[in-house]
Formats: sequence, C-alpha cells, structure tokens
Amino acid sequence: MFAGLTERLQETFKKLRNKGHLTEPDVNGALREVRMALLEADVNFKVVKDFVARIKAKAVGQELLASLNPAQHVIKIVHDELTELMGGSNSKINLSANPPTVIMMVGLNGAGKTTTSAKLAGLLRKQGRRPLLAAADIYRPAAVKQLQVLGDQLGIPVFSAGDKLDPVAISLAAIESADNSGRDILIIDTAGRQEVNEELMAELDAMKDALKPHEILLVVDAMTGQAAVNVADTFNRRLDLNGVILTKLDGDTRGGAALSVRAVTGKPIKFAGVGEKMDALESFHPDRMADRILGMGDMLTLIEKARNNFDNEQMVRMQKKIRSMEFTLDDFLDQLANVKKIGPIEQVLNMLPGVKGSKKLKNLQVDEKELVFVEAIICSMTPQERRDPGRVLNGSRKRRIAKGSGTSVQEVNRLLKQFEQTKKMMKHFMDMEKTIKKGGILPKMPF
Repeated sequence: MFAGLTERLQETFKKLRNKGHLTEPDVNGALREVRMALLEADVNFKVVKDFVARIKAKAVGQELLASLNPAQHVIKIVHDELTELMGGSNSKINLSANPPTVIMMVGLNGAGKTTTSAKLAGLLRKQGRRPLLAAADIYRPAAVKQLQVLGDQLGIPVFSAGDKLDPVAISLAAIESADNSGRDILIIDTAGRQEVNEELMAELDAMKDALKPHEILLVVDAMTGQAAVNVADTFNRRLDLNGVILTKLDGDTRGGAALSVRAVTGKPIKFAGVGEKMDALESFHPDRMADRILGMGDMLTLIEKARNNFDNEQMVRMQKKIRSMEFTLDDFLDQLANVKKIGPIEQVLNMLPGVKGSKKLKNLQVDEKELVFVEAIICSMTPQERRDPGRVLNGSRKRRIAKGSGTSVQEVNRLLKQFEQTKKMMKHFMDMEKTIKKGGILPKMPF
C-alpha cells in the first residue's frame, strides 16, 4: 500500500539530508515535491493545499531540535501532520451502555460490505464481544446466503428472514433476537446502493429513524481514490456517518482515500481491510499508517498480529531459545508456519522499519510456494542435523538432503544462510519490542 507515495517522499527527504540548516528555499523545494507526490497519490486538492501550508508554517523559522538533522526535522513535521490528517488517534466503536450495540453497515454495490460485516464481527469477537450478524439485504441474489456462509466459517450466528420482511422489519426483529440471546453487538448488513438512487437512500433514512443505530459505518473501496472520498461525503451528508471502513487498502498503491476521507467528511476511518482472509481487517491507527507511508514500518501492528497468532507459551520458549542461541531448524519451521498465519510475507516485510521503499528490497518478490521447498529440505534432515546444522552438515549430507527434498545443494545452502540471518533478525525484533516498550529509538535494521 502507498508504494508510489512512499518512494516519492523518501526521495524528497533524501535531498535534505546533507543540508547543514534549513532555509526557506530548501523547505519550499521539498514541499513542492511533497505537493506533487500527494496529488499523484490522488489526494484531494484542497486537502493537499491545507496540508502543505501547515507543514511550511511549522518548518520555516523554527529552531531545529538538537537531536535531529534537517531531514529528520521535516520528516517529524510531515509525520505529525499526516497523523493529524488521518484523524490523530484510533477511533473505536461507540458501545452502548445498554446492549446490544447496533451497527448499520452501508455502502455502494461491490464495495465488499457483506464480507466486511463478517470480518468486523470476527474482529469484535476477538475483543471479547458476542456479535450477531443480520442479513437485511433482500435485493441482491444470494446476499443472505453469502452472509450465512461467512457466519458459519467464523462460528457467528446470522439472523435472517429471507425476503418475507422489509429491511426495517428484519432489523427490528434482529435487535429483539440479539437482546433475547444475550448478544451485545448487532451488525446489520444493508443492501448496496448507488447514492443517486433516491428510493434506496430513503430506505436507509427509514432504517436509521426506526433503529436509532449507535454506529453507521460506510464501507468504501480504497482503490477508487477520490471516488471513494466523494461517496463518503455524499453518504455522510445524508446519514451523518459515525465512521468509514476502507476495503482493499493493501492494494491501494496511491493512498488518496486514506489521506482525504477524514479531512473531507470530518468522520474517522475506523477500520481497514488489508486482505481477502476473514481476519484481514485491522483497526485504523493514523500514527501507524503515517509510519507506513514514510517507510518507517509498523512494528506495533506486527507485534500485535504476532501475539494474536502465536501461542503465548510457545513464544516464551522461543524467546529463551533465541537468547541462549539454541534456536534450531525445527524451531525455524515452526516460526514459518506462525508467520504465514500473520498474513502474506510481503505484507509482513512492509511492516518492518526501513524495508518499504528500500532500493535493496524494492523489487523483492516473495513466492510463498518456495516455503514448501523449505519445509521439504528441513524434513529431509535428521534430528541431529536440524539441531546443529552448522557443525554437522557437510557436502555429502547436503547432497543427500537435496536429493531427498527434490531440490539442489545450492538451495540447501541458501536455506542455511537464511536460517542464520533469521536468528539474527529475530534477536533484533526482540530488542525492538523492548525498545518500543521503553519509548526509545529503534535500532537500525540489520540489512
């Protein structure tokens, strides 16, 4: 996500690194580049104009912080302004003091509203809630069935009445069902519609008046850029939204929607869809997103994902092994399985500081099918070889392993090198987490 914008901004900041001090011409030159980068990222023109003006006011005439060079000074200002532009802080669901909390999901056809409704239910359940899904889309063929299938996958109940009732009646009955069954959150999947369709928009008005939902969340496709912002503005004027969910943010190489929605509508982005899997929905953190845009990674989200997917006891054992240098190829194989649970490998790499936008890794293509060969190579080793490959493995053993795994000796050697690098990297991650907890400066990545 934001690949083009990240690269442009990093090139701009690189030009400032050798400056002894900042002058107004230096700042103006950098801001011209920032302005063009944002416009090319499909950010709203007025938003760009105001954003650049705020940066200039803070960058020109200020005393540089003693610990920062000029480039870092500008980056800090841009980072802070990007964070503020996207909402400043994470905006949570407004939970009702008297359950169930009613959430109305609205949006255009094809934005991914039904899938996102199920993903949101799954995310809220992980947070200790007891959600109920309600199928109120009676117009799209198989919409009710789709929600039921997704609910079954997640183990979350779905309330439906087919097309026998209108959406208002279905939703009112769903509220009663949630109340009777002790469900504390009700997520209502409404029918997709175009904002120009007055009849269907009036139906949303009627649902809002009858249900008095605690949250009205608009689901929009981030990859449509300014079109998504315009849709958000239109729906907000009509329904007074509580927030926005951006889908397909992982495929949005520009970032215009994420950077414009809050400024144009005044309503926060609450969640972001970052993949097709049912757990690929994240709370939207403006500060972390600013980190990603500027190529600083997103270690906090990566650590949270790891904690959610790794067994706690296993993590403690693994940390002890890494610290005592007892990390083996069996452990390496276990960690590969855990990393695959977090998400696509390229997405994980882009959360690491210094990786996104790095020229060394710019053209990196991670083929997850290669992991099958990694597993085959390790499984072709004896227990002793997996425990201490550096001391035990020689040429003949490597040839036997290559033959047994259907690979080459070169591939076996490459795996062994990756294993040694992984041990160093994991030690580095542990140091990073410790530093983050203490509020210190992150150590430089070892590549």
